[in-house]
Amino acid sequence: MRKVLQFALAIAAIVLAYLLYDSIMKPIRFEKERKKRYEAVIENLKDIRKAQVAYKDVYNRYTAGFDTLVDFVKHDSLPLVKAIGNIPEEYIDSLKSRSKAEKLALKQGIISRDTIKISVKDSLFGKNYNVDKLPIIPYTEDKKFELATGEVTASGLPVKVFEAKAPSEVILHGMNKRLIAAYNDGKDYKGLKVGSLSEANNNAGNWE
Repeated sequence: MRKVLQFALAIAAIVLAYLLYDSIMKPIRFEKERKKRYEAVIENLKDIRKAQVAYKDVYNRYTAGFDTLVDFVKHDSLPLVKAIGNIPEEYIDSLKSRSKAEKLALKQGIISRDTIKISVKDSLFGKNYNVDKLPIIPYTEDKKFELATGEVTASGLPVKVFEAKAPSEVILHGMNKRLIAAYNDGKDYKGLKVGSLSEANNNAGNWE
């Protein structure tokens, strides 16, 4: 009986030690995974912002549809000013300004500028970029970012704005629910977003 009791106590001690270790490690593991997922989502939001800014440059507005945005990146093009010729170094030295030297060289016909079209995808992301992943929140199978557009007034003028966001409960889906509920990133919006529908914030992300 004595040996049985000692064995039982040893097992209980091991179980308690594991439970204590696990209680310590749970928030550490949670934070590590949260950080990894947040970083991936931020990269996607930056790509959405890049695509939206390019779309606005072409069409003078943002789009509230991911189908439109993805199609734009895949099939549309951006104007690119290509330099033809070289600015003489003596122009730059004498004028102490490259921009002034360039204007003079253009005026004299030494250099010229030609506008060409370049693929949006190649220009912004590179040929190997998977555009179809743009709307999808990382670490989810098919959950999409919320995307919306609007207009606000800044300095008395109308300003077009957009917002793309993903709530924490979606970003952290499948993780410890109690820790998700307790997590507070200190922002007005519990999650990650870029842009704003309530103010002209220069398309800033709430992590910046």
